[in-house]
Amino acid sequence: MKYTQLGRTGLKVSRLVLGTMNFGPQTDEAASHAIMDSALDAGLNFFDTANVYGWGENKGRTEEIIGNWFAQGGDRRDKVVLATKVYGNMAPDGDAWPNHDKLSAVNIRRGVEASLRRLRTDYIDVYQFHHIDRSTPFEEIWQAIDVLIQQGKILYAGSSNFPGYKIAQANEAAARRGAVGLVSEQCLYNLAERRAEMEVIPAAQEYGLGVIPWSPLHGGLLGGVIKKQAEGGRRASGRSADALADTSVREQVQAYEDLLDKHGLEPGEAALAWLLTRPGVTGPIVGPRTAGQLESALRALELELGEEVLTALDEIFPGPGPSPEAFAW
Repeated sequence: MKYTQLGRTGLKVSRLVLGTMNFGPQTDEAASHAIMDSALDAGLNFFDTANVYGWGENKGRTEEIIGNWFAQGGDRRDKVVLATKVYGNMAPDGDAWPNHDKLSAVNIRRGVEASLRRLRTDYIDVYQFHHIDRSTPFEEIWQAIDVLIQQGKILYAGSSNFPGYKIAQANEAAARRGAVGLVSEQCLYNLAERRAEMEVIPAAQEYGLGVIPWSPLHGGLLGGVIKKQAEGGRRASGRSADALADTSVREQVQAYEDLLDKHGLEPGEAALAWLLTRPGVTGPIVGPRTAGQLESALRALELELGEEVLTALDEIFPGPGPSPEAFAW
């Protein structure tokens, strides 16, 4: 396993992040525990979750599955850098009371206490804001976070789905308090979706945040979806199915698969390996539903993409260019 620092912190994390969103909805508890054991055996120490995972009436279920795994002992908790998130409304569906969502001080406190119970731990390594809250000032958010850090309930704070200007606002507000501020940003970023390169990733680099891309295969679009369909495999769904309905996107993805086939590369592994070459990226989140999918993701760590392949990938999926030059002189 390869490790790196999380942003400007002294915290060492694996260059792949184990995403747990499928634990519960698509992968049962026993299989989820087996995947986490395999990840830990491989040296993967950075696990990501969120309080809302499990979804619907089962919100919180994913954290419970992780908590039950920690409870098995064997230094599982000590070996894991645990990240979870707060923002979504955790009240039962149809009973969405005010103050049960977003980033008010009261909901941050409620969210931490509930996550700690479900995760069966006494601290969270990286507590992430799942979305921006346009109604709550950062001074209030950081006051709540400072208290939790002093209490030892969280160690670091991170963001998710923040635009560049909100990363700047958040960390400038933290600096005025003498606080550390955000140490990571979890954003949508992959070969097919590179808008984060314009503002989000430069802001993260400027303020010393580690970048943690989610959906590195863009909902399966970059995982060899066209070839799998032709061979009678799992059909595209969700984001990848919607994208493939666009003829120009389908041609783009076909060119991508043809390129990797020419070089004997597996598309999903190549897409992960590409992210590992990108400036500012700590490690992409992989969300395996099966042990085999985890094994494939781990192989990406050993995959080195040559200049010919990297250049061709840029031609197929060009980025937006730097800001402001991409839209100004």
